[in-house]
Amino acid sequence: MSIPPSPPSRAKVRSLAILLLCQVGAMTVWFSSASVVATVKQTQAVSAQAAALLTSALQVGFVAGTIFSAVLSLADRFDPRRLFMASALVAAAATAWLVFLPPTGPLVYALRFLTGVCMAGVYPVGMRLAATWAQGDLGLLIGLLVGALTLGSASPHLLAASGGLDWRLVYGVAAACAALAGVAVLACGIGPQMARAARLDPTKFMQAWRDPAVRLANLGYLGHMWELYAMWAWLAVFLQASFALSGRPDAAHQASLWTFAAVASGMLGAWGGGLLADRIGRTAVTIGAMAASASCALLIGWLLGASPWIVVPVALLWGVTVIADSAQFSASIAELGDPASVGTLLTIQTCTGFLLTLVSIHLVPDVVALAGWPGAFSMLAVGPLLGCVAMYRLRQRPQALRLAGGRR
Repeated sequence: MSIPPSPPSRAKVRSLAILLLCQVGAMTVWFSSASVVATVKQTQAVSAQAAALLTSALQVGFVAGTIFSAVLSLADRFDPRRLFMASALVAAAATAWLVFLPPTGPLVYALRFLTGVCMAGVYPVGMRLAATWAQGDLGLLIGLLVGALTLGSASPHLLAASGGLDWRLVYGVAAACAALAGVAVLACGIGPQMARAARLDPTKFMQAWRDPAVRLANLGYLGHMWELYAMWAWLAVFLQASFALSGRPDAAHQASLWTFAAVASGMLGAWGGGLLADRIGRTAVTIGAMAASASCALLIGWLLGASPWIVVPVALLWGVTVIADSAQFSASIAELGDPASVGTLLTIQTCTGFLLTLVSIHLVPDVVALAGWPGAFSMLAVGPLLGCVAMYRLRQRPQALRLAGGRR
C-alpha cells in the first residue's frame, strides 16, 4: 500500500529552506569556473586547453573527493552538517585565494582541484541531509536541490551574454557565499530518517554493485549522466553554429541567451519530475524523461542551420527532460539501500556518474569532426536509451515496490 506524503512540519520546512540556500551558496564555487571562463574571454586571450583545465581540474578533484569519502563512509559516520561545514569553508578559502592569482596557471588548477575535493562533502552530503526529512516526498526534496543547482549551472551562460563583470569579483562573491553557507548549515536540523553507521565497514562500499536493485538504479544514473553534462557543455557551441548558418548576425549572443534558457528550464524539469515521481513512481518518471531527452538528442543535430523558431523549442524541451530524472536516481538509492549506508551509496553514485561525464564531454568534438552534430548528439542519446532499459528491469523486480511508497 502506498504511503501518502505527510504534511511538512515547521522544523522540516525551516531545515530544508536552510539546506537549499546553503547547498546553492556552497556550490557557487563550482559554478564560478565556467563563469570566470566566460568573463575572462571577453577581455583577454585564454587558450582552449587552459579554459578546459579550469573546469576539468575541479571535476577530477570532485571524483577524487567522492572516492575518498565513499571508502571511509564519511557521510554515514559523521554529522553531515559538520562535514558540509568543513568542506564549504575549505572550498571558500581555496576560491578566495584565486582572487590574488592570474586567471590560469598551475597553482590555480591545484586550487580548483582542492575545491572539487571539497564539493564531495557538499553535493552528496546535501542530498543525504534532505533524505533524512523524507516522508513520502523524497523525490521532490532532492528534486528541489537538483533544480536549484541546475539554475546555478546555467548562470555562466547569462554572464557570457551580459558581459562586463570582473572575473575576480566572480571568485570573491563565490567564496563569500560558500563561507556563509558553511556556517549557516549548522542551523539545519537532521530529520528523523537519519541512520548513522557506528563504524567503518568496507563491505558497504560494494553494495552499490552487489545489490541487483541498487546496481540497476546506478546503471540508469550512468545512462543519464552520459548525456547530461555533455549536453550542457556543448549546446551553446551547437546553437552558435546553427544560428550562424541560419543567417543570424548576433549568433554568439543569442546562443548564450538560449543556452541559459535551456539549461535553466531544467529547474522546472527537476521540480516537476520530483512531484510526479512521488505520485506515479520513480521508474515511470525516469524512463519517460530519458526517452524524451534521447529523442531530443536524436533530433536536434539534424536541425543545424534551421530556423531558430524550430531549433530553440527542441533545445528548451531537451533542457527540461535531460534533468527531470536526475534526482530520482538519488531518491531510488536512498530507498533501496541500507539506511546506514545511504550517504556512502549516494557518494559512490555521484562519483561514477561524474567520472563518466569526463569521457562523454571530451568525445563530442571528436565525433562532430567525424560524423557532424547529428552523429555527436546521437552518441549522447545512447546513454539515456540504455538507462531506460536498466530502469525497466528495475521496475520488474520486487524491490521496486520500496520506491516512492510502493509506486514503482
